[in-house]
Amino acid sequence: MCSKGSKAYSIFYLKCPRCHEGETFETGSWSFVKPVDMLQRCPKCDLNYWPEPGYYYGAMFISYIWTAWFCLLFVALFNWGLGFSQTVAFGLLIAFLGINYVYIFRISRLMWINMNVKYEPNAIEKYGHTRQVTAK
Repeated sequence: MCSKGSKAYSIFYLKCPRCHEGETFETGSWSFVKPVDMLQRCPKCDLNYWPEPGYYYGAMFISYIWTAWFCLLFVALFNWGLGFSQTVAFGLLIAFLGINYVYIFRISRLMWINMNVKYEPNAIEKYGHTRQVTAK
């Protein structure tokens, strides 16, 4: 399910949706340093991660929907399933979301771009950097 070539691989490993090798963010998955700074282009296949201004506006809705359902299920599990009080269940939820908000933000963006870009196994050879820097 999460092998190279699948959408899930690109989303959960935060890799380029076209080549599945290039990074999409400047820092690691749960890094709180530059948490929202996304690269402009794939360093391997040169895919433009910002095809137009406001492109990732839709990712906000994906994040909202996933987070809302997760919150409902999380609190229901801890409150009804495990017998914790509502206060403890919500406290655990807030702690979990506080630690994982960067990753949730990032996978939402990758879900959004993966809707529009398909995997190409030979993308690096086909689209990779071919620009030559010449000295004058």
